[in-house]
Amino acid sequence: MRTGLARTCALLTVPLIALAGCAEPPEEAAPPATKASPAAASAPPTAPVLTASSPTVEEQRLDGKVPQELLRRSGFDAVAPDFVRELGESAGYESAERAVVRHGTALWRRAVDRVQGRGLPGGDLARDDDRPLYWARLAMSRELRAWKPDFTLPPDDRVRLLDRLERTSRNQEAQPPAVLDRDRVVMTGFDPFTLDDEIRTSNPSGAAALALDGTEITTPDGRRARIETVLFPVRWDDFSAGTVERALRTRLPKATLFATVSQGMPDEFDVERYNGARRGGAPDNLKVSRLGLAPVDDPTAQPQWTTTSLPYKTLTTVKTGRFPVRDNTHVVEAPAKDGGDPVPRKDGPVRDSRAWAGGGGDYLSNEIAYRATLLRDRLGLSVPGGHLHTPVLEFGPKNTAELTDPVFLKNRADIVKQVRELLRTALGAAPDTSGSSG
Repeated sequence: MRTGLARTCALLTVPLIALAGCAEPPEEAAPPATKASPAAASAPPTAPVLTASSPTVEEQRLDGKVPQELLRRSGFDAVAPDFVRELGESAGYESAERAVVRHGTALWRRAVDRVQGRGLPGGDLARDDDRPLYWARLAMSRELRAWKPDFTLPPDDRVRLLDRLERTSRNQEAQPPAVLDRDRVVMTGFDPFTLDDEIRTSNPSGAAALALDGTEITTPDGRRARIETVLFPVRWDDFSAGTVERALRTRLPKATLFATVSQGMPDEFDVERYNGARRGGAPDNLKVSRLGLAPVDDPTAQPQWTTTSLPYKTLTTVKTGRFPVRDNTHVVEAPAKDGGDPVPRKDGPVRDSRAWAGGGGDYLSNEIAYRATLLRDRLGLSVPGGHLHTPVLEFGPKNTAELTDPVFLKNRADIVKQVRELLRTALGAAPDTSGSSG
């Protein structure tokens, strides 16, 4: 999901500015992120911005041939009708909320079980596919948005129901079991995106989240950890409203390691060393653009940059799979004066510089990395964490219409396998906290 920064000579998305050449190494690395007050660190973020009117841009894509085929060939075409039947039996808001929570949670569990080989596949679509979850959730939200109950449902209550559906079907509300004898690894993934360019798009970070949720990894020295995953939408306004902080605020203090993951450059993984505070404004899945500083609590103490605490030297030297893993230290600083050009840096930002694009660009992958590491710093945690960009998940060169092909399936399987191995390798380099997470 790196829309804002290429490897050597940056091309920024919004505004479209080609930067000629590459800058000299910086004089000094940026300082650690500034901590906010304890009150700011613990303040609950607001709910995601949702509306209770006509179908959204995302929901309007549902009627296309590809989304319908993905639902049919996975058996997930039955999800929304089953949801509507129970929703229609609701006598009031409380029973409607119970139905939403039950079906949202069941959708996540069904998607995880299908990917991990439990239960019937429901169709001939490969089990490790992340796309049925995305489209089934949209089918449910569209039905909930249009639902006309027999009781009075104020718009604000409908928005709350939509919010519960989003959170439960992304595993954001789950309370993982206590694991006193092993570590915890928290991983996040994303929905498919750029769907107007390629409606068949899958997101390898989402596929990895489904494949790894609830599974265990063991390091060569015998350390065990449970992986806990959540998914996030590709929508600016959900991030503005604090969806990342709300989902991770209680998870990070219990984690031994965390990694936000998204799709990045072709044919390589990247460990993003620096994350920037600025949004570049590329359209999201709702075709919404947002440009400027990422809105956070206590903006007066908002740093321009945050840094990874993942063991990047280990991750980039140990063999973890088919794809090379790069230590990406490139960033782009804002112009030093009005009318000037953004300044690319090969070795991270200089002190007191303003962010234009992080190593992961200026889109939502950079922003989730920024928000998660800022939350780490504001909570005063020493847990290793940061962002991994996966290779782009590509179809075979001759496939312009089919949902899958052998190249696509192998690419996805290899990426997911390497994500798991990268987490295992990072865990092996992390401090041992097993027995203390509760």
